[in-house]
Amino acid sequence: MNTEVKEDRRLRALRELKLLDTPPSESFDRITRMACQLFGAPVSAVSLTDEDRQWFKSRVGCGTEIARSEAPCAEVTRMSDLLVIPDLAQDPQFGDGELVRNGMRFYAGAPLVTREGFTLGAICVLDSKPRELEPAEIKVLSDLAEMVMAQVELQHAYGRIDPASGLPNRLQFADDVDDMSRDHPGEARVAVLIDLVGPSRLAQTARVLGPSYLDQLIRVSAASITARLEAETNLYQVGATQFVAVLAGVDPEDVRALVVEHLEALTAGARGKGIAAMAGVVVGIAPFRLGEHTPADALRAAHAAAQDARDANLTLGMYSPAADAAHKRRYEVIAALRQALAASDQLSLVYQPRIDMRSGRCRGAEALLRWTHPALGPVSPGEFIPLAEAAGLARQITEKVLEGALAQAAEWRAAGVALRISVNVSAANLEEDDFGSRVAAALLRHGLPAEALEVEFTESALIRKQDCVLKNLAEIRAMGVACAIDDFGTGYSSFSYLQDIPAEIIKIDQSFIRDLAPDSRAAALVRNMVIMARELGYRVVAEGVETNEAYDVLKATYCDEAQGYLISRPLPPAAFAEWLSRSGADARPVPPAPWDGLRNAS
Repeated sequence: MNTEVKEDRRLRALRELKLLDTPPSESFDRITRMACQLFGAPVSAVSLTDEDRQWFKSRVGCGTEIARSEAPCAEVTRMSDLLVIPDLAQDPQFGDGELVRNGMRFYAGAPLVTREGFTLGAICVLDSKPRELEPAEIKVLSDLAEMVMAQVELQHAYGRIDPASGLPNRLQFADDVDDMSRDHPGEARVAVLIDLVGPSRLAQTARVLGPSYLDQLIRVSAASITARLEAETNLYQVGATQFVAVLAGVDPEDVRALVVEHLEALTAGARGKGIAAMAGVVVGIAPFRLGEHTPADALRAAHAAAQDARDANLTLGMYSPAADAAHKRRYEVIAALRQALAASDQLSLVYQPRIDMRSGRCRGAEALLRWTHPALGPVSPGEFIPLAEAAGLARQITEKVLEGALAQAAEWRAAGVALRISVNVSAANLEEDDFGSRVAAALLRHGLPAEALEVEFTESALIRKQDCVLKNLAEIRAMGVACAIDDFGTGYSSFSYLQDIPAEIIKIDQSFIRDLAPDSRAAALVRNMVIMARELGYRVVAEGVETNEAYDVLKATYCDEAQGYLISRPLPPAAFAEWLSRSGADARPVPPAPWDGLRNAS
């Protein structure tokens, strides 16, 4: 390695330590004070050799820096060896330099050398009179240099070493991959992420076995994995129970066999130490190119592959650009939705009419949320509603819809159109302790009677916190708000729970209705659903009515209401008002049918 390249790497190592131009530190000052006392010298410094200056991280009796060309410490750095100058005034290199002009005559410096062999500078002592050093004093100076480097390494490691495993962490991973990218741009690498325990099991393990058990799991796993890596391959701890290594010179597919072998050894080693919580370990494999992908990109890709494996109940996952694009899209949609909720021009409501199948009159309308993003364009509710619920945005979404729908209902009522507006609420909404009181407050704000509102919820709302959900529904029904079970027939228990739910309407899911035809099994199923629901006292609404054939089948089964494209697509408020004035009672004329005799039907 030539001198220029060596110096360039030395300077890079110095800057990566982030010591230059930092505030004084008592941990270093303690060493320089000790040096002055041990040598009986007025001046001591921890001196770092920068490109054109000698900067003092710690100093006693001197300023903050001098020119590199004037500093004996620069010579120590060049030689990477101890230097003693008994009389600076007699030295051919420094005899007329700044130190002599400031009254210094004696200099002794020991090199500060990193584990990688880079000399950062020196710890030095200076005196105003010429002197010699005894061999014992030289040893003391060398020991002080070792103490300085121990402090440098400790300070550099702080925040970069995980205390449980002793492994470098995510910050060090990023720095090291950046270094690889500078030295080997464009070269292929494979990031391998090992996730020992899934999030839910991690919480359960910590609760049952305690944090000390997890610490032992981490230590044993780190040692087992490290023992099977090549000497030049580092292992990093990048999460509570997640490790990552960057492999060179291997095909991503070949990594699979290697990982399987390592996992078997890891599991066996853990069992040998009395650790049994290894059943949930997954590995994510992500190829990348140095310099073309950031460390964060490589780590995220490996993590995504591991998560995909866990979601699919597999042990190994290979990074998939298509799956990753879908993940990115989800995050992008969630972030954009948070902004849309605060904006006034992205989210809007459309209204789909529901008609009474006996009279053909419009009985009400379902308020449906629509979103048009300035960059993403129209985003389907089927995409953003589940993401909103998963991201904890259900409350804000429902507030937006409820306020908008009630404001529109009040406007229509003022114009003489008293329709009931139905609003979809999520399971998360019904688990909120104050949901009922918020609905009551919203009705009061808009000056509407309770019968102006209908709340729709799906069967999935009953899976969790059933007591809270039923309490909210009972409170809503008690104030006079209608409650409807949406998407009926697709849930987990169907008719078994209907007698306990404070609801009055069932909306049969469109999957049963869309292709409905006479004399079909679907027709028989729908007829029996309608009969059973009405026997239990529910009003029945069919969703997804798109054909005359389906409408006629529903009419023959004495279904109460219909909703779907055959009647009308969801419409903006102005278009809905126009549809209503045009259609009125003739939305779908139906001759009278013997509904009242249905209870006696078999």
